[in-house]
Amino acid sequence: MYPRSISNLIEAFKYFPGVGEKTAERRAFQVLGMDIEQTNFLIESIQNVKSKIKRCEICNNLTEEDKCSICEDSSRNPDYLCVVEDPKTIVYIEKQGIFHGYYHVLNGLISTLDGINPEDIRLDKLIKRIENGHFKEVIIAVKPCLEGEMTSLYINNILSGMDILVSRLASGIPMGADMEYIDPITLEKAFDNRKKIV
Repeated sequence: MYPRSISNLIEAFKYFPGVGEKTAERRAFQVLGMDIEQTNFLIESIQNVKSKIKRCEICNNLTEEDKCSICEDSSRNPDYLCVVEDPKTIVYIEKQGIFHGYYHVLNGLISTLDGINPEDIRLDKLIKRIENGHFKEVIIAVKPCLEGEMTSLYINNILSGMDILVSRLASGIPMGADMEYIDPITLEKAFDNRKKIV
């Protein structure tokens, strides 16, 4: 029906979650309507994301350098380490301006049902960082779900022999909610009222 190049572009847009045939067609025709500068910028941006973005060697955040800008920032509070599930959560917390310590990004959450074990989410890197650092508190800021609970308890058990407080964000965040969809006031209160993991 469409020329092959348009059909291929439609198929490419369908790689995105939640994008069906109609939305993919609309996106393809939007690209057709762009001027050459916009199109080249889009192509270059996609290529750069795939070729330049890597994980920070310290915290596992996304960066174009060996270390991310947060790990390089000596003005942050070295007493606090906030453990998150993914880099998007860091961006969201940073936008709220409510946390000024450092972060560590896990590679997902423990899920025995899905066959995701502690070694699969690189907990060894987190533990080594804590052992070599001088953190006074580790704050677990993962979504409140069964996997998040399991991961929090596992981290707490590993750190139980160390002289470090392990806390998690306070309740008020709905069970199963993604961190990026939590309103700023709820997130701030969750940080302020975080609880020690027991």
